[in-house]
Amino acid sequence: MFKKFSRLGQAFMLPIAILPVAGLLLGLGAALSNDAAVAAFPFLGVSWLQTIFSIMSAAGNAVFANLPLIFTIGVAVGLANGDKGTAGLSAAVAYLVYAGTIAVLLEMFSAEDASIDTGVLGALVIGLIVTSLHNKYRQIQLPEFLGFFGGNRFVPIISALTAILIGIAFYIIWPPIQSGLEQVGEWIANLGTIGSFFYGFFLRLTGAVGLHHTIYPLFWYTSLGGTETVAGDVISGAQNIFFAQLADPNHVGLYTRGTRFFAGRFATMIFGLPAACLGMYHSIPKENRAKNKGFYFSSALTSFLTGITEPIEFSFLFSAPWLYVIHAFLDGVSFFVADLLSVRVGNTFSGGLIDFILFGPLQGNDKTNWIRVIPVGIVWALVYYFLFRTLVRKFKIAVPGMNIETEGSKENVVSNNNSDLENISIQIIDALGGGENIEHVTACATRLRVTSKNKAKVDQDALKKLGATAVVEVQNGIQAVFGNKANIYSSKINEILGMDD
Repeated sequence: MFKKFSRLGQAFMLPIAILPVAGLLLGLGAALSNDAAVAAFPFLGVSWLQTIFSIMSAAGNAVFANLPLIFTIGVAVGLANGDKGTAGLSAAVAYLVYAGTIAVLLEMFSAEDASIDTGVLGALVIGLIVTSLHNKYRQIQLPEFLGFFGGNRFVPIISALTAILIGIAFYIIWPPIQSGLEQVGEWIANLGTIGSFFYGFFLRLTGAVGLHHTIYPLFWYTSLGGTETVAGDVISGAQNIFFAQLADPNHVGLYTRGTRFFAGRFATMIFGLPAACLGMYHSIPKENRAKNKGFYFSSALTSFLTGITEPIEFSFLFSAPWLYVIHAFLDGVSFFVADLLSVRVGNTFSGGLIDFILFGPLQGNDKTNWIRVIPVGIVWALVYYFLFRTLVRKFKIAVPGMNIETEGSKENVVSNNNSDLENISIQIIDALGGGENIEHVTACATRLRVTSKNKAKVDQDALKKLGATAVVEVQNGIQAVFGNKANIYSSKINEILGMDD
């Protein structure tokens, strides 16, 4: 189980690598283009600057809006045993079919405003199922009249059909889960200060799979976040109240207590998680640090400036889910402490330095108690640093740069323990002059296309004895006609030679 989680964590490394840059684009673009930033720094209101910020925000949002699709592909590519391109394509097709199935069912059978957002959890389910189908069927041999659809061509077909069933299943099971999360929100709202802890804890916990969008809007925009009269108007929702008070020139005293649904973010995002990055960086082998420094630095900077934490969190979430639960607990404690200390710093987008400056120091300590975030943040940085450095090093958690044990390769020889497909493929490799003579192998509908270093080493008679009806020499190699099995042989040969990773 531990190895499986480690491998899953590694599978997420490719899409995770995109997130720091996307996070900076989205966070900086959104923060610097909002009205509060322009009011504080009027020079930001210049039209060409606002155009740049809008493009940055849109570019970053394009990645985060399609995060489930990106992670579905990442899981399939990372966990496929071979022919990873087909796995990625199959995963993309399956996710689009899955999302389309849910959309049609919602339109036909649900209320007009009903929605289902399964986030990264749905992506994980699709990715794992597609990987299982791919590894099982990518070398399947169908009857001759269906031979064209055999091998890896069968995978996107079976994946798409399976995705329809998964979409139907989620349409049935997800509304009760979504309703349950909303009931948890109502329960939290009535718990006072301890509710601030549960809010932070569950928000971070559900954020792991993209379900936090079900929780926080209830507090930001509805009466669960409080109801107050501001400038003669009755306002509901923590963020609505905060911005109404922000715009009221006659407001005195601390801002709304509803900011307890924001204020706990700052210690974690500005101090805690960047320190966790440093702790993880110091936990990986020294020889791996130089090439992974960029990831840890950019991820820490993204959290510090913008409050976007996915690049850091996804780096250990799937390899060590228990560590993520500890992180969620600490985040809940951060919200609890901020509420106890009456920190009243709000935010627009997230809990990074930009929002902290705009809605903390620039508003004055008498309205926000922002100064109290600093000592708490220093403690949080120390806790996160030593916790992550200790646990990642002790348990060899598969964070970027940590060595992962890999199984040794086996000798490629014909054996009774092999499948018939593997034995024939090994013999084809031998007939092609051995693996060292093969540069590239692919297939069209009926031909195995081989780029070889030396055509003279290819034994055409041996290929014909193995089932090739014809062998044609081309400029840089040969083409062997194996009929509908060509695609399957190509996949297996690439797997044996390790040329498909």
